[in-house]
Amino acid sequence: MDATTVLVNLIIFSTLFGVVYMFLTSRNKERLALIEKGADASVFNSGKKFSFSEVIMNIALLAIGIGTGVLVGAMLEQSGLASEVAFTSSIFIFGGLGLLVSIFINKKLEKKND
Repeated sequence: MDATTVLVNLIIFSTLFGVVYMFLTSRNKERLALIEKGADASVFNSGKKFSFSEVIMNIALLAIGIGTGVLVGAMLEQSGLASEVAFTSSIFIFGGLGLLVSIFINKKLEKKND
């Protein structure tokens, strides 16, 4: 690995760490300020929590969408479309469709559970 690759990776990971750190510290400061003013602890409850099965289903449908996108991209490449365009567009389109399907399934399951 050359120096630019190491530098780019270092910048990316330090930026991600900085964003997460700032989010958590500012949230903590905000909560402490609310507690000092006498706010009820129920303010901190964000509401619905995701279950493990919902997360797995979302990841599975995303993976199915990406796999379908790769297959469709290969077919589009065989029909004469440039491989960069065929694969990139197909992966994003079908991956997005997989996530959209997971939203509808989650809403349906939520209504069923209520």
